[in-house]
This record gives sequence, C-alpha cells and structure tokens, in this order.
Amino acid sequence: PSSPEFITKASGIKSRFVVNKSGIVDPELMRPVIPERSNEELSVLAEMAVTAAREAIARWGRPASEIGAVICAASNMQRPYPAMAIEIQNALGIPGFAFDMNVACSSATFGIKTAADFVTSGSVDAVLMVNPEICSGHLNFRDRDSHFIFGDVATAVIVERDDTATGGWDILGTRLKTEFSNNIRNNFGFLNRGDPDGRDKADKLFVQNGRKVFRDVVPMVSDMIIDHAGELGIDPHRLKRMWLHQANINMNDMIGRKVLGRDPTPEENVIILDEYANTSSAGSVIAFHRKNDDFVAGETGLICSFGAGYSAGTVFVRKR
Repeated sequence: PSSPEFITKASGIKSRFVVNKSGIVDPELMRPVIPERSNEELSVLAEMAVTAAREAIARWGRPASEIGAVICAASNMQRPYPAMAIEIQNALGIPGFAFDMNVACSSATFGIKTAADFVTSGSVDAVLMVNPEICSGHLNFRDRDSHFIFGDVATAVIVERDDTATGGWDILGTRLKTEFSNNIRNNFGFLNRGDPDGRDKADKLFVQNGRKVFRDVVPMVSDMIIDHAGELGIDPHRLKRMWLHQANINMNDMIGRKVLGRDPTPEENVIILDEYANTSSAGSVIAFHRKNDDFVAGETGLICSFGAGYSAGTVFVRKR
C-alpha cells in the first residue's frame, strides 16, 4: 500500500504545495476544487504567473514597460486561447508581444532559450518568461504510482541584453533536445468530447511508465550535459552547482554522479523536491532561486530540465 515511507523512498518527496487541498484529500472527490472564473476576471494560472512576475520585476529593478515580450511556458494551459501569455502581458502593462509554449517539464529551459534567442537577434531588449503550474489539476489521485508526485507553483525569469544588464547572470550556452516517447503522456484535449466512450479514461490525466522513464532519461540527459559542456569549453567536473529538474531524487542523484564523475554534495546538486515535490517546468527555476546567493563573479552553474516528449534543455550560466 501507499504510505509516507513508500513515497519518500521512491521519490524523495516529503511535502508539497497545492492550490486546493480540501478536494484532494476528500475521498469522494480526490481532485482539486478550483471554481471557474468569469471571462472578465484574471484567470487562475494568469494570477499565479503575475504574482511571480511582479516579484521578478521588483528584483530586476526596472519598469515592466521595458520588457518587450512575454512567454508563458508550462505543462498545462488553462485554455487553448486567448493565450495565457497575452492575459499576463495585459495585466502587467507590458508592450510588445506574448505567446504560450508547452514542452512539459522542459518548458522553462525551452522558454529561456527562446527568450535568449529573441534578445540575441535584436527583436526585443528584454523578455519575461513565466511558468505557472497547477500540476495537481492533471494528476490522477487514484494512481498509486503517481498520485504523490506533483505540487503547484509559479516562477518567473527575465532575460535581457548583456550591455544593459547590471549584475545577474550571463547565459554561456543553451541546448535543446527532443526524442518522441509515450512513456509520459496526458491525452486530455478538446477532441476528447468527440469520443463518447473516452471522457473518463485514466489517460486523460497524467500517466507514466516511471521505471522506463528512469532508464531512458538518465543517460540521455547526462550525455547531453557532458557534450554541451565540452562544446562550451566547460569542465563538467568543476561545475559549482547543478539546478536540475526536480522529478525524482534517485534520478537527480544518478545524473549528478554521471556529470561530476563522483557523488555530488547537496550544495552541488540542489534538491528542493523534498519540500515542493515535482513542480514540472518550475522545479529547476525554484532550485536556482533558492540556492545561488553564494556565487561570486566568474563561477559557473547549470540549469537543466527534462520530461515528457522526451524533452531536455540545458542552460549554462555564469555569475556576472
């Protein structure tokens, strides 16, 4: 049977935050209760993203009007359209353009890469990239293998031109990779209403073959990190810190060993999933946010995410 001991051993998760607890722990519901809002109200995901964005803008120290684009990168969007990003853009008073993107748990690194490309090309001077994740909304709480995995959260990152930045971090290099796999899947979508027998199928929520994912993803991500580091002239053994996707402590430990060539210390391989659980695209950003204050200029670290697709993204950064 499922138990706290089983959950901690299997994943490393000890707690999580959810947008609504009462519905999840009600045996008659076993799902979050999130009342629908009117079209005139700020939607739930947008509200989360705006809150995170305002904190990021305050830390940045410049007005939102100097941002030229908004990317909303997350595993599950509240609706197909209008884009969540445009709603967030409007709420923050940001000019320019905005769009949504979904690469599951890799959405943040894909979003950072996309933002960096827009800035590098001269399209805009600064980009806001947000990751609102209500992962509990797509979780099957009757599935023993996955009911405990996810938490809810929102994160935000600002990417700007090098010549206007003060402090912060240099992006040394970004790389993206995808390989098709059905081992992590969510079949929920608007076409479900056309299947009279399919509305309540379990695959309309999060499903995964966890053991197969572990065997496939660990070598894929480890090799990608090492190869990308070599291309950039970075010795992976000398990385000060890795902020990996927070999916599973055993997976993160093994990737850390393969990249560093030894057992990583807790300071080198940051784990926050014990407190937050798997927060999909936001996990590596939370880890970065919580554990970077001790860096001095010139020190290097890695933000990396991986997930359904399969998909993976690496972002090597250096403290300015």
